[in-house]
Amino acid sequence: MRRPNGDQFTCISPQPLPNGDSACDCFLSNGTQPSYFSNHMFFDFRNLTKDAGVPALITNETLATIARPTSEYFSSDEWTSVWQLQGWSNSEGKGKSLSGAATVLMVNSPSNVYIQKNGDDNAASDTYMALRTQRLPKFQTAAAFQTKTSDYQFVSLRMLARTTGGPGAVTAMFTYRDATSTSSVQEADFEVLTRGPRERVQLTNQPSFNSNGQVNPDATRNVTLPDSMIWSQWAVYRLDWTSQSSVWYVNGQQLANVTFQVPQEASGINFNAWSDGGSWSGNMSVYDQAGLQIQWIEMIYNTSAQTPARRDPSRLWSRDTGPQGELLRRRDLSSRTSSDSCKVVCSIDEVAEAGVATMLWNSTATRIVASVAVTRYTI
Repeated sequence: MRRPNGDQFTCISPQPLPNGDSACDCFLSNGTQPSYFSNHMFFDFRNLTKDAGVPALITNETLATIARPTSEYFSSDEWTSVWQLQGWSNSEGKGKSLSGAATVLMVNSPSNVYIQKNGDDNAASDTYMALRTQRLPKFQTAAAFQTKTSDYQFVSLRMLARTTGGPGAVTAMFTYRDATSTSSVQEADFEVLTRGPRERVQLTNQPSFNSNGQVNPDATRNVTLPDSMIWSQWAVYRLDWTSQSSVWYVNGQQLANVTFQVPQEASGINFNAWSDGGSWSGNMSVYDQAGLQIQWIEMIYNTSAQTPARRDPSRLWSRDTGPQGELLRRRDLSSRTSSDSCKVVCSIDEVAEAGVATMLWNSTATRIVASVAVTRYTI
């Protein structure tokens, strides 16, 4: 068979590749804006029983910001090579006001990101990662982590997650490009506002306010989850950020497609659970708690420039082998700009299992599948 550019290719029936995604030159997403991506990562928090445990709340705001990671996993290279736990507050300084419209001191603490045993009836996993926020008498303790680098330029980002807890908090998955002013921020958000209806989520390209401080309806959507879902149920949430649009899905169903004010610059990837007493989050009652619980995170993505691989793909670690539940990080192929330079095209959408790729087509004819080793980190 031939592709539109005239290249011959071999169609492959969608099946998981036996050696991970090592044979893949790139990944093609499905949906409204199908796009090619050069890299694939998968983080699985479903089987981390040795790291499970709910840490005590730290009630001193200074100690909270400098807390140590809650388990060995968050100190491991598997985590720290990609992610950073956040420890900071929204205070502008001693004797100064709080940032933005906040009315409550908010303190992000590494102690609020931890692995928790899944106590659900008929639980689908042993564990999950939890991000906790709680209103304490003197401040709001919160949770956040982000990528170490801000060179992600377009991504299909997914998580199997749910939000739990009382009103007055926000949980979020988003891209973020820092800026010197609010008007120049570039951000694509998926948010749950626990003060709002349990069947609705907020989807936004930031900034969402115009020069008069009013919400710009072209930039944001408040949408109802399909199939009578509520955000406290487990679901796969997905953000496809491309140069043309931000498209959000839940369990494969499109929620919104926002083409206005699409972020264009390379950005970081962030997850958080927070409240600051402002008009957006609302105000939590003292000792109320809310959180974002995540079973896995997966992304296919491009970066703004080709950079050396964080790990030598030819070197296998002692922890590189094992059952399903690994991080798969491919070599960086970000200099590829089109499907023409991508001969072996794979998908993470045409297989039922998270973290697994299948080959869509192979235009190299005689190329041997699985000829290149993939860097695998068991987690």
